[in-house]
Amino acid sequence: MGTAETTVLVADDQAMIRAGLVALLSNEPGLRVLAEASDGDSAVAAVRRRRPDVVLLDVRMPGKDGIAAAQEILAETDGATSVIMLTVHDLDEYVYGALRAGASGFLLKDASPEELVKAVHTVAAGEALLAPRVTKRLLQRFAALGVRDARSELSVLTEREVDVLLEVARGGSNAEIARNLGLAELTVKSHLYHVMQKLQISSRTQLVILAYETGLVCPGQDNARPPRQVTA
Repeated sequence: MGTAETTVLVADDQAMIRAGLVALLSNEPGLRVLAEASDGDSAVAAVRRRRPDVVLLDVRMPGKDGIAAAQEILAETDGATSVIMLTVHDLDEYVYGALRAGASGFLLKDASPEELVKAVHTVAAGEALLAPRVTKRLLQRFAALGVRDARSELSVLTEREVDVLLEVARGGSNAEIARNLGLAELTVKSHLYHVMQKLQISSRTQLVILAYETGLVCPGQDNARPPRQVTA
């Protein structure tokens, strides 16, 4: 029995870039491009019609930009469709806006074909990723905000759920979290589901944001265990 295909929609206002992305992904085993769009409004409309697993969205497009389109797409699909933002601009405000919108990934357009394909497979599997060179700087920015109250926000989580949240914030995949915590991978997925439900969060990247903004983890530190501010 073959592996199920991951379906993709590509949205970019530059025809040559869009055609290149479509050609690249169409030639990759296990991926199928369902549709393409040249602006945010047509991307949202195409998602409503086709329901792809993953959407590649250019940040800057005419009319509705990629970030606004991502918000609509994620609300429309209730998180069933994952979004990867693409841009040539290594600017914090774009990355910040994309992750706030609930995007699962952010890649620069100078990423290699292999990195792009891996990104699509990664977010389709429920994981998250950022371009490595923006990750550290971005997380430092979130941590510096320090605007959220960990005691009140995280008190709804069990101790094991906080363990899982910590591992997610460190960038662990489900398989790595399972190995580090001595759990089955399905158990990790179950914990993640309950964490997202309790915190009313729809994406893995938003969990990372919360972990840094509440001070649960801090850039450059050994975040071995948070303070005991959680339920049993």
